[in-house]
Amino acid sequence: MEDKKEILLTQEGYQKLEDELELLKTVRRREVADRIKVAISFGDISENAEYDEAKNEQAQVEERILKLESMIRRAVIIDESQIDVNIVTIGSIVKVYDEDFEEEIEYTIVGSAEADPYEGKISNESPVGKALLGRTTGDIVDVQVPDGVSKFKILAIRR
Repeated sequence: MEDKKEILLTQEGYQKLEDELELLKTVRRREVADRIKVAISFGDISENAEYDEAKNEQAQVEERILKLESMIRRAVIIDESQIDVNIVTIGSIVKVYDEDFEEEIEYTIVGSAEADPYEGKISNESPVGKALLGRTTGDIVDVQVPDGVSKFKILAIRR
């Protein structure tokens, strides 16, 4: 049963999914098929670790292809030109001051499929993302985090 929930993506996030799907369909499928052929050429496949490994990898590649195709079908691309820079929305780049760590941090609010905390891309469904949505410059936001409550002051919003 396929999930029907729409997936919110920036144009960049959508392009990343398309690029990964293309790579899997054109390059990775062929690489795995070649590995399976080579493993079969070793003879008895009942005790052939290379064959088992290649078949597992093939299953993972096909599963990822199906997942990406599903995500792309359900994708809703955020029109970044429509992002209001006065309030935090999906697609906003928000500069906040973290009062606990006394540092400025910049987050891009994205849909959950595109979230990558290491790149500063946080999900609209994450605690910080949820707390920032709908807020404006100057607001002080309390966010429930695993080790208590963090305070963020919104310094700037841009797209």
